[in-house]
Amino acid sequence: MHRIRIAAGGWTASDLLASWSASGGSGQSCTIKGNISIATGERIFRVLEQRRYAETRISPQYGERWFCSEFEAWAAGWRKSKS
Repeated sequence: MHRIRIAAGGWTASDLLASWSASGGSGQSCTIKGNISIATGERIFRVLEQRRYAETRISPQYGERWFCSEFEAWAAGWRKSKS
């Protein structure tokens, strides 16, 4: 069983869904990387076809996460990388 910690801002339904999906709950492959900009704090996601996807690292301890669809990332308030 997975334990979920709720941060100061709380979790949205899409956050919980993403957590469940990324842990194998749905059987989907979650390949979209949700990264937080060090410079601006902006939440940005990258898909496989984008530049810098390979070097983008996800650090859950900093609030970064995986998404299973672009819709899921948008719904959680993240924007797609411009490059």
